[in-house]
Amino acid sequence: MANFRYKAQDKEGKIISGTQAAGSENELHEKLKGDGLFLIEAKETSVGKKRYKRLKYDRLSDFSRNLSKLLAAGVTLVRALKIISDDESIPQKERELYADVLKLVRTGMPLSDAMEEQGDTFPSLFVNMIRSAESSGNLDDTAANMAEYYSKEYKISQKISSSMTYPKILSVLIVLVVTVIMGFVLPQFDDLFAQMGELPLATRVLMAISGFVAHRWYVLIFAAILLFMLYKIVFSIPAIRFWIDRIEIHLPKIGKLRRIIYTARFARTLSSLYSAGIPIITCLQIAKTTVGNLYIESQFDDMIAKVRGGENLSAGIDSIDGFVKKLTSSVSVGEETGELDSMLVSIADQMDYDAEIATEKLVAMIEPVMIVIMAVIVGFIMIAIIQPIYGSYQSIADTAM
Repeated sequence: MANFRYKAQDKEGKIISGTQAAGSENELHEKLKGDGLFLIEAKETSVGKKRYKRLKYDRLSDFSRNLSKLLAAGVTLVRALKIISDDESIPQKERELYADVLKLVRTGMPLSDAMEEQGDTFPSLFVNMIRSAESSGNLDDTAANMAEYYSKEYKISQKISSSMTYPKILSVLIVLVVTVIMGFVLPQFDDLFAQMGELPLATRVLMAISGFVAHRWYVLIFAAILLFMLYKIVFSIPAIRFWIDRIEIHLPKIGKLRRIIYTARFARTLSSLYSAGIPIITCLQIAKTTVGNLYIESQFDDMIAKVRGGENLSAGIDSIDGFVKKLTSSVSVGEETGELDSMLVSIADQMDYDAEIATEKLVAMIEPVMIVIMAVIVGFIMIAIIQPIYGSYQSIADTAM
């Protein structure tokens, strides 16, 4: 039974809002009618329903692998889900999630629908792959494929995360060094500089910044929090994200590397879906949501319409601004030879390797840039301090002569 948030009108024409549990919208209409109310609008809500976080790649991989092994061993689906939900080695919330899926499956609901009932907890790719497997009867093989798919996704995401560890540490180090110098070291020079005459512009700017950091540090913390919140709000606006994602893939060097990563992600998803026997239009509709670039995803509606109208898949992919041409060539060969599924698997593996190399190159470009930034900041501080001191010594030497 679902919960509905409704708007209704009573006999006097007054609008009344509320929530009501009902098996369907028609049942809700009848209930309200019995209370003398006429239903105007109803929307199903999640009140009283548990909400789970989206499963991470490693958890999806473990779930798929366990499900595959149990089903391949001849264990029934209900029994397999029971074993997985009783596993004490997984987090409690995750066990509750699998228990809820098990309850729905026991009522006769297909596994794919039971997973879909959990909201965004299971990715649409996973749900559709399971739904396809339920129709073809190869649920264990599909679950094994999904385990491998999400295992690769997890390894790539971990590699990117670990590769970015050094740049992150360097960023924090830059902030800490500048904060210590500005807030604690430079104020020690106030008395010395006060005895000098006209200070160079760089020194005046540096000491002004130092004084602000030393005495108005709370303003900087407040500004940092405000900027972070503003960043989150601005980047959540679709139009802004679209504009930034479009610029990203056209940047020199970085744009090429990002296009490789996006192409690899799309190729891997499309390969998994098409190999499972899912219609190509459905494959494209699902695969576009995994790309991770709003500008690229926005081009799929026109492309899918063309493919549905009879255009070759390779021509449709070639029209997408943001994918590398290697994908188009491989798909074209697959269409000509009638082995599109095997070509998609092959290009997905190749693009995975290319994406790994692209990630390493991207990180290799970031590290020296950050080191240069740190060197410029420290160099500016050193010059701004030494310049007036050296000028003072020079004045003393000139006076002595």
